[in-house]
Amino acid sequence: MHTYSMLADGDSVLVAVSGGIDSLTLAAVLQQWQQKAPIRYHISAVHLDMGFDSGKASELVRRQLAKIGMDVEVELTSSGTDALTVGKGGGGCFQCARNRRTRLFSLARKKNCNKLALGHHKDDIIETFFLNLLYSGNISTMVPAQSLFNGALTVIRPLAFVDKQQIRTLAESSHLQAAENPCPLAGTSKREKVRQLLNELCEGNPQMKGNIFSALSNVRSEYLLRRPSSS
Repeated sequence: MHTYSMLADGDSVLVAVSGGIDSLTLAAVLQQWQQKAPIRYHISAVHLDMGFDSGKASELVRRQLAKIGMDVEVELTSSGTDALTVGKGGGGCFQCARNRRTRLFSLARKKNCNKLALGHHKDDIIETFFLNLLYSGNISTMVPAQSLFNGALTVIRPLAFVDKQQIRTLAESSHLQAAENPCPLAGTSKREKVRQLLNELCEGNPQMKGNIFSALSNVRSEYLLRRPSSS
């Protein structure tokens, strides 16, 4: 949070809580830090019910956040099921993610929130790098803080330097339990394939993921290729 100046005095933060352990832990971390931070900021939690499971995940999110004394607004949307219909031939996950992101931007604007907090962590950043490398042909990843709409909204990822195992430990200390992902495509996405590839690659070498993560801020651009001439 300090490295990327994620929070400032007077910020209004919308926390997107999917029901996964990452976003639940993010909500707990932001609330705990709020008690000791030298600044004041406001937190609102929102859960997008994507229309997959008749509200089961939404109810579990309510119960989990109640454990830490946090209310959550549930936003009903069919954008998840709509994306699956549109993307039957492929691309459903991309469409769903775009729909979800667009809705969160709209809710942040409606609530006058200048920050949108997402639960992505170190493993997600590494996976995104490989997704873009293998499937999009570019070298990039998600960044811990990103200013959008001419500075009106900043997306922040406070768990960006935290790995998945650390998040599980934090969740246990707050007695948080994740909701099962209700998406019918869960476990079959390109991200899941990349995750399995990385697990196999890093098996037996606990330093490898750390090395990959460090490489993302240690780019030697003079040793990369130039874009071929169009002529």
